Amino acid sequence: MAISQERRVCLGLWVLLLLGAGMEELVDGCSCQPAHPQQLFCSAEIVIRAKISGEKIVSPSNSSSPYMKMIQYEIKMIKMFKGFHKAKDIQYVYTPVFSSLCGVKLDSNNKAGYLLSGSMWSDGRISIGQCDLVESWDNLSLSQKKNLNYRYQMGCECRVDQHLLHGALCIYGGQRVLVDRLAVGQQPKRGAGSAVRLYPPL
Repeated sequence: MAISQERRVCLGLWVLLLLGAGMEELVDGCSCQPAHPQQLFCSAEIVIRAKISGEKIVSPSNSSSPYMKMIQYEIKMIKMFKGFHKAKDIQYVYTPVFSSLCGVKLDSNNKAGYLLSGSMWSDGRISIGQCDLVESWDNLSLSQKKNLNYRYQMGCECRVDQHLLHGALCIYGGQRVLVDRLAVGQQPKRGAGSAVRLYPPL
């Protein structure tokens, strides 16, 4: 009887260990709806180009949970595209440590820097994640870089439909607008058209 009980205890411990070892795999739950860069631009509170100059792990003073830890990236802001009324000078951005919580890993050796978008917390800190517009600057097409200055902002009234064969279409102001077909993370293709082309009114 004692042997049987001991086996049960051992089996229970093994199950707990296996569950614990696989927990990171099981909670890999960050899921982002596919979105066009213009949609991500419009939904963000802050959009900047910045270089990463340092990073460290920080955690809220009232929590010891590892899942509450954040990566604090020290940045050097190159240009602000959106959020002028919310922040003047941004020195840090924050993201969850775990990718399962939509945290992003940025490289301080990336000389061209990143396009970063995110939201502002009530204490003024900027949060970024996998569902935001976070992309290496070199991965953006020329037309996307140009559109960051004014066209994406102008098109925030429209809803982008990416289920088209030849690109993404949105309609606003009586005009059909074909926006560039590149989603975040896709490499630009040679010969791709301009990012925004106006068609005659409907």
